[in-house]
Amino acid sequence: MPLRRLAALILILCLGLAAAEEPAAPLWDLDALGAAPPTWPAEGFSAEGVRALFYQGVPFKGAPTRVFAWIGLPQVPPGTRVPAMVLIHGGGGTAFDNWVRRWTARGYAAIAMDTCGALPRKEVKDGKEGKGWVRNPQGGPGGWGGFGQIDQPAGDQWAYHAVSAAILAHSLIRSLPEVDPARTGVCGISWGGYLTCLTASNDQRFQLAIPVYGCGFTTEHTFAKNVTDLGPERAARWMAWWDPSSYLARAAMPMCWVTGSNDFAYTLNALQKSYRLPSGPRTLAIRLRMPHGHGDAGEAPAEIFTFADSILKGGEPLARITGQGSADGQAWASAAGRRPFARAELNWTCDRGLWPQRKWESQAVAIDAAGRAAAPLPAGATVWYFNFFDDRGCVVSSEHEEAPER
Repeated sequence: MPLRRLAALILILCLGLAAAEEPAAPLWDLDALGAAPPTWPAEGFSAEGVRALFYQGVPFKGAPTRVFAWIGLPQVPPGTRVPAMVLIHGGGGTAFDNWVRRWTARGYAAIAMDTCGALPRKEVKDGKEGKGWVRNPQGGPGGWGGFGQIDQPAGDQWAYHAVSAAILAHSLIRSLPEVDPARTGVCGISWGGYLTCLTASNDQRFQLAIPVYGCGFTTEHTFAKNVTDLGPERAARWMAWWDPSSYLARAAMPMCWVTGSNDFAYTLNALQKSYRLPSGPRTLAIRLRMPHGHGDAGEAPAEIFTFADSILKGGEPLARITGQGSADGQAWASAAGRRPFARAELNWTCDRGLWPQRKWESQAVAIDAAGRAAAPLPAGATVWYFNFFDDRGCVVSSEHEEAPER
């Protein structure tokens, strides 16, 4: 192995071990963020069924900031108090009004805030609409990852501001008279899933958290080079301050981890290390080759709404994995739930290359009366897991297992 590659591998291993050893000291003033922030109308922004506003964020380079957000309430009888969701967008995005409407249509209040100092209006130059979002003149630092900001004071870096914006959004929506503050959750997509991990680990008022794709252990997934290129000292600082692995052990609420087998960014190895850290109940929903993105891809999986409904609205819960294992060339998993199971599948790959590029196979597996599914492991299988689908089409997944390298 070339010395440069070996040195990088040693750095990754050291950073991963250091980040997971002990939860980091909180960087966020949770008492201050726990109070509902002042708000102002967002003139010139409008969308059906929601309202636009600015709320006060944390200071950036000594100056006050304002965070843009869409907020929506469902149509319910007067005096009814509803559950609420905080929605954290992914990389390249900003606050999405249509995401808020997905939740208000299901009887939730919802708030979607910008996390990267932007406004949801495309730039127009020479009569052509650009790809970027308009910079918020009163916003905080831009994203994503904030790797190049690591030498700035912690309070001037992107992750600090993004998590602060999410916690303040939570405080704001909990303060509304239409919202039941004891029934709130957080859901984030991609980089928003990463931020969901950080936010839920620090804000214990949430009753649930749903990271979609995003997780911790950044030095072990696709963005590893962004960290390791900082050099040993700066990389260690980034991992200690901003990697979810430094905080997830604090999370105690139920969490539902939604992703795909071949996610291009947040790979199954890093995901597994992440979901094993929190102390609360966990549910996995890992579909084969789930596409990555906002819209129907990341916002609309049925497991997201079913999980939230079960905790915040008393709905029927997702099934739960009750056991799993493998021995003598056989693999098995068992599940239980209130709804009948429609089918189960064993998913496996024979590859050991980069996680996003692995070829996955699947086969149907019978479920016995006790909810147990078992199958011989295909020859050469290196990684495998089971999916159980109930009669609503909702999936729960076992943890993936890996064959030892020979």
